[in-house]
Amino acid sequence: MSAALVETRGLGKSYPLVFRSADRLRALWRLLVGHRNADSVAVLSDVSLRVERGQSLGLIGENGAGKSTLLKLLTGVLTPSAGSVTVDGRVGALLELGAGFHPEYSGRDNIALAAALYGLSAEETRAKLPEIVAFADIGRYIDEPVKHYSSGMTVRLGFAIVAALKPDLLITDEVLAVGDESFQKKCVRWMEEYLDAGGTMILVSHSMYHVQKLCRQAVWLKAGQVAASGDVYAVTQAYLAYQEGKSAASAARAPAAQNLEFHLLDLAVNGSTEDVAAQIDVGAQVRIRVRVHSRDGRMPVVIVGIARMDGTPVYGVSTEMDGVTPHRESQNVYAAEIVFAGLPLLPGAYVIKAHPLDSEGVRLFDTLERGLTVRGESREFGLVRLTHAWHECADAVPDRKAAP
Repeated sequence: MSAALVETRGLGKSYPLVFRSADRLRALWRLLVGHRNADSVAVLSDVSLRVERGQSLGLIGENGAGKSTLLKLLTGVLTPSAGSVTVDGRVGALLELGAGFHPEYSGRDNIALAAALYGLSAEETRAKLPEIVAFADIGRYIDEPVKHYSSGMTVRLGFAIVAALKPDLLITDEVLAVGDESFQKKCVRWMEEYLDAGGTMILVSHSMYHVQKLCRQAVWLKAGQVAASGDVYAVTQAYLAYQEGKSAASAARAPAAQNLEFHLLDLAVNGSTEDVAAQIDVGAQVRIRVRVHSRDGRMPVVIVGIARMDGTPVYGVSTEMDGVTPHRESQNVYAAEIVFAGLPLLPGAYVIKAHPLDSEGVRLFDTLERGLTVRGESREFGLVRLTHAWHECADAVPDRKAAP
């Protein structure tokens, strides 16, 4: 086993319960006399993980699960209440917006300050300055105080500094959730190049698409504890299934759906109606079966669609469009099945959606969704893999300047 760049064992972090001034004094007194665990709340508990050089780890979980606290423990911003943390290498961290920046200093001055903290000499800093300024691309604001920056500009500057310094370990906390789309794409391209060159990364994100795209391993934190860890697809699918279950429970769709003119009974993907995301390889077949309850026995129109996990539509079709009649299983139950043979989706996270409409195809009544992960490796762009072939150009293009 190779040496770990990051390792935590039984890591925990607790904070004293302090709501009033008297609570603070009481907590301080108990710390002074050695009662460290009295009247405290645990934010993290028994977190053990190991990240080796060259690995990429996604850290996922709901707000308040302890992700940011864990990152602060890894970077030394906080000290643990229990367990240990070891980091063997230079860390480049993008945590809270503006963390590490002096608000009164200009962007250019903050670059020099950050470079000095990373151990760069004045000559090395001057050599890297044009690269950092170009990557940040914030124009004249590079000479303005950072306190005048927007959140997107702050992230641009912070990421530009980290990109130029190329740390042994890159730690990012929702950096891809801030800023415009073009800069997010620039960040993703840089991260991919950084990882291809042997870099190590811990990425915190609520976007399962980015976690699956950039990471090979994942850890799911739930209420300060590790709920699941391992292969990125297995962990993210478990997390998405948990979220889908919560959404279904909170919506209480079953009692309400019974009163609809049409409501969905179930959605089966490749024969499974379980509320977990299906996993397929690129080009595999997907069979989708939808069952609809019709209150008055009328035949519904069934729509099936596929979208990216970020909501981008990929494809949708209905029984009415294709002239298909749903099969009548009983007086009030209809079923429709569609098969996508050799689904050409590129690797990534998707969602399958099903809806019943009235017989006229005008009113939509209900929705069921199921996650779909397409596994594989690809350097192609877009959402789908189109059948294509490159052909050799048989004839050279004639010289237009040549005389006839």
